[in-house]
This record gives sequence, structure tokens and C-alpha cells, in this order.
Amino acid sequence: MRFRMFESALLILLLLSTSDRGFVSGQSEKNLLLQFRNSLTYDSSVSTKLVHWNESVDFCHWEGLKCDSNSRVSGLDLSSESISAGINDTSTLFKLSHLQSLSLAHNSFDSVEFPSQFGRLTELRYLNLSNSGFSGQIPLSLSNLTRLVVLDLSNKYYSSLTLENSDLGRLVRNLTSLRELYLDMVKISADGNDWSTALSSHLPNLRVLSLSDAQLPGPPGSTLIKLQSLSVIRLDGNSFSSPFPSFFADFPNLKVLTISSCDLSGVVPRKLFQLKSLQTIDLSNNRDLEGSFLEFPVDGSLEKLMLSYTKFSGNLPESIGNLRKLSNLDVRSNRFSGPIPSTIKNLKLLVYLDLSQNKFSGNVPSFAFLKNLNVLNLYSNGLTGEIGDDSLWKGLDNLEFLDLSVNSLQGELPPSLFALPQLKSLHLSHNTFSGSSKLSINTSSPLEVVDLSNNALQGSIPQIFFQLQNLLSLSLASNKLSGSLRLSDFSKLTNLVSLDLSYNKLSVHVEERVQLAKLFPRLETLMLASCNLHKIPNLQNQSSLMMLDLSHNELEGEIPSWLWRVGDDGFLFRFLNLSHNRLSHLQQPYKMRGLDFLDLHSNLLSGEIPKPPPSAAYVDFSSNSFTSIIPEIGNILKRVMTFSAADNKLVGRIPPSLWNATGLQVLNLSRNALSGHIPSAVGNLARLQSLDLSFNALDGEIPGELARLTFLSFLNVSYNHLVGKIPLQKFPESSYVGNEGLCGQPLNVSCDGRGREMHYVLLD
Repeated sequence: MRFRMFESALLILLLLSTSDRGFVSGQSEKNLLLQFRNSLTYDSSVSTKLVHWNESVDFCHWEGLKCDSNSRVSGLDLSSESISAGINDTSTLFKLSHLQSLSLAHNSFDSVEFPSQFGRLTELRYLNLSNSGFSGQIPLSLSNLTRLVVLDLSNKYYSSLTLENSDLGRLVRNLTSLRELYLDMVKISADGNDWSTALSSHLPNLRVLSLSDAQLPGPPGSTLIKLQSLSVIRLDGNSFSSPFPSFFADFPNLKVLTISSCDLSGVVPRKLFQLKSLQTIDLSNNRDLEGSFLEFPVDGSLEKLMLSYTKFSGNLPESIGNLRKLSNLDVRSNRFSGPIPSTIKNLKLLVYLDLSQNKFSGNVPSFAFLKNLNVLNLYSNGLTGEIGDDSLWKGLDNLEFLDLSVNSLQGELPPSLFALPQLKSLHLSHNTFSGSSKLSINTSSPLEVVDLSNNALQGSIPQIFFQLQNLLSLSLASNKLSGSLRLSDFSKLTNLVSLDLSYNKLSVHVEERVQLAKLFPRLETLMLASCNLHKIPNLQNQSSLMMLDLSHNELEGEIPSWLWRVGDDGFLFRFLNLSHNRLSHLQQPYKMRGLDFLDLHSNLLSGEIPKPPPSAAYVDFSSNSFTSIIPEIGNILKRVMTFSAADNKLVGRIPPSLWNATGLQVLNLSRNALSGHIPSAVGNLARLQSLDLSFNALDGEIPGELARLTFLSFLNVSYNHLVGKIPLQKFPESSYVGNEGLCGQPLNVSCDGRGREMHYVLLD
């Protein structure tokens, strides 16, 4: 009996002891977690986990935590908690020895060196530190994590993490269980054969390899093919500068291959596109990479095919209709030719289709009933025929973007296009569409952008364009539209950002009392060139205006001083073209600022030539009647690339400061009455491509410093009073004629110089 009592007592003590140890262990982990949280710096207004850790609640129920069956912390997810500090080698985080899963992704440890103590968490299967901002060398202590299955140290935009040449192999040598490795944006200095051998030797089970933008100095070596389990390979953004690795077509389980923007060349093996397992392939932006298609497999798994900005050529085969799972097809800017296969209409899951900037020919095929299609881009091909058949567009219920511009399409505009229920952006410019009489539309249409410019549309502007209340941008420029209208006719388009009616046969009337700022408060671009305008529209208080083109009209009188203040007091206003009018003067006082492009040429402007805005890159004051000297503007023209004051009545010397405008590419001061020498300082204009000083009264010699201008491709100093030997022979005779004192080639005048005295002997 006593023995049984002793046995029972011992059992109770053992149970109590075990229970107490479990409680103490749990309490200890809770304290560790609280210490850990209190050491962190984070934004409580953003936090959705840490901020809710409540001491009165069982810690296993805290947000972001998971416990195992023994109430020990096995998972910790503190991703996107705005943590910026508090994790270093002394952190209590590294005492949570039972952790199997840890994520600190999407935080901001921007100045924190990568702690080496992560290597203590030897139970980890999953470690995600992506986009967390740790910096410096990745510690080799991570090689202690022998049970790791997923390691993610990637970054999306920027990383200061590095792996030196031999360290990649040392890092992964014990990680034999690893199946997924993400090191995007980590600087890896190992060359192609080294990193390929390191991975293939130590990671036999690797399925996902992601090394995008890792600054890899060389392409993958052929040893990578040993990793036969690889299903995902991402190497985008590394400057390999090499032929395409053909062994990529030999991975039997490959599902995803993205190797865009890697400066690859050579020919892609056709069998790559025969892989039945392949779901995504992105070879885009390898501009010297060539390839073509044979047939696509009947039971292919391809969902995304992206080849934009490469040199693929040949036809797009009819068998593309076999790719029933395809959702994204992007082959823009290639060399494909022939017809667009009609079988594209079989791709019912297609969401994005871009065949632009190729050489496709023939008619536009039917895209009917591609209910998921969101983007259709056929821009800049050789497509012909009409598209007015409603059956071509029937069922495109989710289409938001359509671009058929820069083709040779003709006939009437198809009314069915304007009736698509989700269409927001429609581009039909640079074709030969000629009619629009049948257009009608619901005023609640979602259309935001309509571009019908450079066609052959005739008659008056269709009334539907005055009713599209969601419209942001409308371009009808360069057609044959006629009739009269007022800008207030567009008054229902209160969201309008851009309007272009230029180069038609329209007469646009401007009501003096109507402030466009009230009609179109968001207007940024107004293009009314060649619209028979007689007055400058009232754009006062138009705070968002950036571009204004009123050229080729009947404007006369003064340029109002308020014009320079539109666009948030002149700081947003970047483009102004008032050329080819009869404007006579600038209202005083005025202050030009902000403009990048200023064109006042071919008017009747007189008096003092204005000082251009300091920000300008293009300035044209030519073909007016300015009579002043050229002011010291060289120090003003910090960014100017083109400056022309030709065909005026300017006098005096060319200001010395003009030769300090080192950004100048085009300078034209011809057909004035300028005098003085061409100084040697002209050699400062290192970027100059065109210089025209003809038809002036310049004297002295042509400076030899012009020979330093390696970009100079046009020079004209004809009809001045220049003397001496011509220092540049690469320009034609017409560049120098009309200067009786010049000699040498290309003129038929020989130079026989003694000191400053020149003798000229006409050659037979």
C-alpha cells in the first residue's frame, strides 16, 4: 500500500513538474516576444499585428504568430509592419529557437546591417526578408539553416546587399533541402560558371531560382542544366551580353522563364516554345535576340508569351490558336510579317494582345467574343481594308484600350467601336478613314481618350464628341473637317485635359467673355493651329495649362502679358507656338518663364528682341522685324538646344555670352545686319550641329576652332565680309560664297599668304 501511495505521489509530482516546465517555457517565450516588440521602432498607425499584441491574451492568438502543439512559437509573420529599427545581433528574436517560419518582408531597415544571428534559428524552413532593407554582406551563418526550404532575400527596387565571388557557394553548401531561392537585386559578383556550379552542386532539389537585377557579370553556365527540377528561372535585368543559352530548352519541368533586358543575342531554339510545361516566357527587351515559330503544341500550357523589343521574325502561325490558356501575348516592336492569324479568336482567355510595331499585313481579323480581352494594340503595321463590319468587334465586353493607328485602314469609322461598354482609350490616327456619319453613342460612355488625327474625315465634327462627358483627350487634328464651332460647344466635357483641332478646315470662334478656366478647369493641352482664329482665347486663370498651339491663324495685335502667367503662374506652362500669325508686339511689362518650347516666328513683331525664358530648349524668333541688338542671353540659355533669330533686322555684334551657351545644337542668326568678327569662342559650342550666320555684315577670318566641333554637319557663313583661308573643307562651296576675301577649298580661289597680306589667284 505504501509503495502504491509513493508511486502515486511520484506520478503527481512528475505531472506537476512537467506542467510547470511547460508553463514556464510558454511564459518565457511570451516575455521574449514582449521584449522583442518593445525593442522595435515601428509606426503604430500602420501596424496591423504588433499594435494588437495584448498581454492579457494567450500569445498563441496574437496577430502574426503561430504556435506548435506544445504552445511554442513556430511561425512569426511581421511583414509590412513599417519596422525601421530594433533588430540586431542582440535581439531576443534569435532566442525563439523553435521558429520554423519567419517573415520580416516589406519593412524598412534601411541603415541596419544584416544580422548574423539569423543563423541561430536552425529549425527554420521558411525565411522571408524580401524588401526589408537590410544592408551589407549577407552573413554566411545562414548556411547553418540546413532545414531551409524557402530563402527569400530579394528586393524589388533597390538593395545594398552583396554576395562576394566565393560566398554564394559557401552560403548554399549546407542548404541541400532548399527548393526556392530568391536573390533579386542582391549584388552577386560570381561569374556565370561559378554561380551556376555552386547552385547545381549543392541544391539538388531547387525548383525556383530568381536572380533578377543581381548585377551578374556573366550568363549562366551549362552546369545549371543539372538542376532538372527547376520550374521557375528568373534572370531579368542582368547585363549578360552573350548569346542566348540554348540549354534553357532542355529543362523538362520548366514553367516560367523570364530573362528580359539581359542584352542577349543569337537565335532562340524553336523547341523552347514546344515545352508542354511552359506557362510564362519573357524574353523582351533583348534587342539583338532573334527567333521564329514553327507550330505550337496542341496541349500547350503557355499563358504568357512576351517577346517585345527583340528581332523575332517570320509569320505568327495559325497554330497559335492551340494556346487556349494564353492570357498575355506581347510581341510589339519585332519583325513579324504576313497576316494576323484568324485563330486568335480562339484564345478565349486572352486579356492582353500587343502586335504593334511589326510588319503584319492584310485585313484586321475578327476578335469577336474575346470577352476577357482588355488591351488590343495593332499600332504601326501594314494592315489594310475596312473595319466597319460590326462582327469584328462583337462581344469585346471588357476591352478598355484599342490602338489601330499608323496603318492603311480606310472606310467609315465603325459605330460598334464607339459602343463597346468598357472602352476608355481609342486610337485610330494615321489611317485613311473618311467618314463618320453613322456615329452615335450613349453619353455615359466610358471613353476617356479618342485620337482620330491624320485621317481623311470630312464634314462637320460628329455631335457625339460634344457629349462624351468622361472624355479627357480628344484629337481630330489633320483631317478635312469643316464648319464653324465655338469652344463653348465642348462645355459638357468638363474633365477635358487635352483638345486638338488643328489643321482642318474649321473656323473656331472665341467668345471674349468666356473664360476657358471655368469651362475646362483641368485643361493642360490646347492645340488650335490653322483654325481661322482671330483672337487669343481667354486663358487667364488656366492654372493647369502646359501646352498651347495657336500657330497658322489670323491673330493680330499684341501678345497679352497675362499669357506668360498661365499654368500656375507660368511655372507649368512648357510649350507655346504662336508662329505664322500677324502679331505686332508684346504687351508690357512681360516676364517669360517656365517655357521649354517657344515659337514666335513668322509674325510682325518689332522693336527689341525679347530675352527667352531660362528654361527654354527651343526658341524661334525668326522672320519678324526685330531691330535691336541681341542682348546678353548666353548665360540665360542654360538648356537651349535650338535658337533662331534669323530674318530680322538685328544689328551690332553677336554678344560674347552667346558662345557660353554650351548646350546649343542649332544656331541660326542669318539674314540680319550683324557685324564684327566670329570669335574663337565659337569652339566652346561642343554640341553644335548647325550654324547659319549667312547674309550679315560679319568680317575677319573664320576661326579655326570651328574644326573642333565634331558634331557640326551644317555650316553657312555665305554673303558676309569674311577674309582669309577657309579652315574647314568638308562643307560645300555654298557655305562660303559671297565673301570676296575668302580663299581655299572648296572655293576656286587659291591662297598665297605673306604675313597678313593675301593674294588671290583665280584658278582655271
